[in-house]
Amino acid sequence: MDDDFEFPGAGNQDAYDEMGMDDVDLPVGNPTLKVGEEREIGDNGLRKKLLKEGEGWENPSSSDEVEVHYVGSLLDGTQFDSSHDHGTSFKFKLGEGHVIKGWEEGIKTMKKGEKALFTIPPELAYGESGSPPKIPPNATLQFEVELLAWISVKDICKDGGILKKELTEGEGWQNPKDLDEVFVKYEARLEDGTLVSKSDGVEFTVADGYFCPALSKAVKTMKKGEKVLLTVKPLYGFGQNGRLATSDDCDVPPNANLEINLELVSWKTVSDITNDKKVLKKILQEGDDYERPSDGATVHLKLIGKLQNGTVFEKKGHNEEPPFEFKVDEDKVIEGLDRAVKTMKKGEVALVIIQSEYAFGPSESQQELAVVPGNSTVYYEVEMVSFVKEKESWDLSSQEKIEAAGKKKEEGNAWFKAGKYERASKRYEKAVSFIEYESSFNEEEKKQAEVLKVTCNLNIAACKLKLKDYKEAERLCTEVVEIDSKNVKALYRRAQAYIHLVDLDLAEIDIKRALEIDPDNRDVKLIHKFLKEKVKEYNRKDAQFYGNIIAKMSQLEQTKSVAAAAKHGKVTMAIDRLKNVILRTELGEKALQTKIKGWLLPLVMIAQSTSILARETSNTV
Repeated sequence: MDDDFEFPGAGNQDAYDEMGMDDVDLPVGNPTLKVGEEREIGDNGLRKKLLKEGEGWENPSSSDEVEVHYVGSLLDGTQFDSSHDHGTSFKFKLGEGHVIKGWEEGIKTMKKGEKALFTIPPELAYGESGSPPKIPPNATLQFEVELLAWISVKDICKDGGILKKELTEGEGWQNPKDLDEVFVKYEARLEDGTLVSKSDGVEFTVADGYFCPALSKAVKTMKKGEKVLLTVKPLYGFGQNGRLATSDDCDVPPNANLEINLELVSWKTVSDITNDKKVLKKILQEGDDYERPSDGATVHLKLIGKLQNGTVFEKKGHNEEPPFEFKVDEDKVIEGLDRAVKTMKKGEVALVIIQSEYAFGPSESQQELAVVPGNSTVYYEVEMVSFVKEKESWDLSSQEKIEAAGKKKEEGNAWFKAGKYERASKRYEKAVSFIEYESSFNEEEKKQAEVLKVTCNLNIAACKLKLKDYKEAERLCTEVVEIDSKNVKALYRRAQAYIHLVDLDLAEIDIKRALEIDPDNRDVKLIHKFLKEKVKEYNRKDAQFYGNIIAKMSQLEQTKSVAAAAKHGKVTMAIDRLKNVILRTELGEKALQTKIKGWLLPLVMIAQSTSILARETSNTV
């Protein structure tokens, strides 16, 4: 590039500033063009014509170091510059004002290997001044640009504290998470090149970090096999105190910037199975395919169970034994293991770490090869050899769906009797899923399906009441009532839900309707009695609450301001009326509650106004 030609165009920055433009990314869009097609991109008159398609789907962004070849011309065809004439490509960093705005906007829409012709209006080029002697004032320019490559530079923390320059692209699309265990190589130096720390392979948990905070933050943005250069400010290095030398590493001075070459070799994915970090699964070997076993699937495993000290208490499927077989969610193994295997793929090998709440609990447990002490965390090495899932509804004929639903309902009944309400609920829900869509059923099958659906929804509601999910219980009962408005069980269970949700009026409506249908129903009579007691209890609490308010109002009545207002009798009358209502229990509970609430609001409003009057009076005394 000629020394006398200031191609970057920074000299016209004032013109851009007047237009309200700065160095941040602009919303230029990324239009999909066909070769030979031209289109305007952005809102500032920039046009792009695609000459050659690029590779992949990624585009460069601000801070990336791009490498291009270009040819620049005026609209009349006069060429004023070309990287080919200089015998070398042109490299620059996006977003730092090194090139004209038209380039900034245009190159961010390109892919690797793409060639495009950009027509750039003067507002995005050199403006009214031009760039003498080659570019006249107010000149529209054309640039043929080929994007050869770019090095991605990311501001990881968005504060300039860790800049990541990608040296080698990684594989796939996944990044490590906080619980994962990463294996990295790194080399850390001071700005003057002094080596302070190096490792040809170290493993650590991302959340725990290693060496300095920058490493754990950086690896969360990296892919497997990716190599990067990190520029690290003291905030993410060793801060204002620095670090003293160790047996392996040199000292780091206070407030030192670091440059770290980092390679993410691999990582082991660690999943929080129960969302409370009490069952963790670390993948030691990735599985095949994407399918995983669901509830009811038959799984075939190899497993070894160990205590924290290495004692083996269980071993199955090894030493030429057939794989250990069981059905998922059938209470055949401890809960933590049962839940973990549902996340595994065929061929996957994992270490499952299970705390006592999901293992053998507080009491010791005699297992196959050893005793597991109470409150023990246990470790299972598990290999998913294979699994067979239950048939889904779309694999069954209409009659098979009804039979499968009936079978699941019976399984649910067994679990309900055993007090396993969550497991029972899942069986009933599975039953409903088999018969949810009736389009393929004949009339007789539709009747059978409707009976099953009503029964299962009522049973799910019973489970939800036991599990204290009252809103869901109410919803399910309402669903049944919409099908059968005289279903006493649905009204009864919905009334139970309403009572727990403190919708006592709605509960009373359902109970009265149920008694109209079945006057001798013992359960409904019992809950009706319970409801009456609840209503009395709530009304007593209301009376006490409002009584306390009245007592405070009576105290206000003694103040000068209230005395002044009391000349008109407003406060005194309201308080007296409310006292009388509370004493007259013969009005009935509902009338009492209604009158208290009806008179409380105006009383409070009077109190507020007299309180203001009291302040005004005190100011004049």
